[in-house]
Amino acid sequence: MSKQIDAFLKEMEHEANTTRKMLSRIPDDKFDYKPHPKSMPISRLSAHIAEIPGWVDMALTTNELDFANPASYNRFEAHSQKELIPYFEKKLEEGKAALKKATDDQLDEKWTMRNGDKILAVNTVGETIRMAYCQIVHHRAQLGVFLRLLDVPIPGSYGPSADETGF
Repeated sequence: MSKQIDAFLKEMEHEANTTRKMLSRIPDDKFDYKPHPKSMPISRLSAHIAEIPGWVDMALTTNELDFANPASYNRFEAHSQKELIPYFEKKLEEGKAALKKATDDQLDEKWTMRNGDKILAVNTVGETIRMAYCQIVHHRAQLGVFLRLLDVPIPGSYGPSADETGF
């Protein structure tokens, strides 16, 4: 296995631990909450966070994602911890399994994100995996704001949170 794939696996596991802690804090009675009319509800936001590790598998086994094609992208929405956490664990395992089988050559192949005829991005598979990891962090931060507004204690991501230190 290459150093780059090993690094992707290590980072995926590190981010999974942080993501798991964050997702586990969502109260079952708050999955419909959204802080602003333009915000996604927690049900959709948390499901998106949970699905992103599976994008690693998608990037390594397909050449594109087309949001306009239901066969290409099937949106999941969680309404409870009972639905959310197992879905996250399934997508995480799919992503890790795909990385363990990956080769360096695959990381250099082109991968396209589109919405029908509109091309949103064309990147290498390696760049797509990196973008997926960034998306996890980005959306997890959004979820942290939602939870903070609900007065739910926030777990630390890269060190202790104010809730964990008492500040």
